[in-house]
Amino acid sequence: MRITRFRWWHIAEVLPIEEDLFGSEKWSAAMFWNELAQRNFYLVAEDEGGKVAGYAGLSVVDQDESWVQNIAVSRDAQRRGTGRQLLEALLAEAGGRKVLLEVAVDNAPAQRLYAGYDFEPVGIRRGYYQPSNTDALVMMRSA
Repeated sequence: MRITRFRWWHIAEVLPIEEDLFGSEKWSAAMFWNELAQRNFYLVAEDEGGKVAGYAGLSVVDQDESWVQNIAVSRDAQRRGTGRQLLEALLAEAGGRKVLLEVAVDNAPAQRLYAGYDFEPVGIRRGYYQPSNTDALVMMRSA
């Protein structure tokens, strides 16, 4: 797996992954364009053939805080360490800042991944994911 910067041409490749993993709660192309326009830190994981297998983004708020915007790995590339590689790259970019993220309360595998990197639950956002009205667990890793 090769981790590289997410560029505008990757948007078309990540949209099918979004659709498959998140269905009606998927991000649109416009949302990814907006993230890139704001110069947020985004990466893609490409397999040996150059196909996008996953992606992740980080928003640096200020010198003390950053937020993981998303981490997604295609179903056929899951459980191979791709999510870990992406998360580690985001944490390296965050440097000494505290890092926060939201994860669906019913996504136990992702919560275990984050807990393995010292993220701890700090709150709940009721009805955060729409249209399913699923709650989000807010997790934080201290600086």
